[in-house]
Amino acid sequence: MKRLAWLWLLPALLTAAALMAAQPPAFEPTLKAAEPRPDAPDFALPDMDGRVHRLSDYRGKVVILNFWATWCPPCRREMPSMQRAWHKIRNEGIMMLAVNVGETEDTVFQFMGDYPMDFPVLFDHDGSVSEAWPMLALPTTFVIDPEGRIAYRAVGGREWDDDRLLDPVRALRGTTSSGQ
Repeated sequence: MKRLAWLWLLPALLTAAALMAAQPPAFEPTLKAAEPRPDAPDFALPDMDGRVHRLSDYRGKVVILNFWATWCPPCRREMPSMQRAWHKIRNEGIMMLAVNVGETEDTVFQFMGDYPMDFPVLFDHDGSVSEAWPMLALPTTFVIDPEGRIAYRAVGGREWDDDRLLDPVRALRGTTSSGQ
């Protein structure tokens, strides 16, 4: 009789195991500190409306700078959390910029139909800006301190609305070279 009970449970156990295996692994809630803090390479990139953004325009603010592409599964997965994070931090003196690497405005516009973003999305059409940054893969996110230095790096996707990521970013708002 006990063997028959296992036969009834076996399909449910196999289904549960398959669902667990199909779930992508959880993103790590970690940032890697950059020590010493190197200067962040400046850039000038257009947004969806053609307005040019320079990283140096945001000197004095903390900047979360994400390099991504629509074809990248972890990028696609983290974008909704970046949007939620933006709504948490946009009034806290922290800027968020998403630099799309190598794609057209039309491709990104279509992507934004499924993954709306109201923080600036910039275009590195030829990849020249991305090449100036210490990146290994997409997505890679850098956190820039108010003095324009790379304070943290995250390679791979993250849940950016997690306060375990946002709290160290928020702590940078008062950082200066004399206050480090």
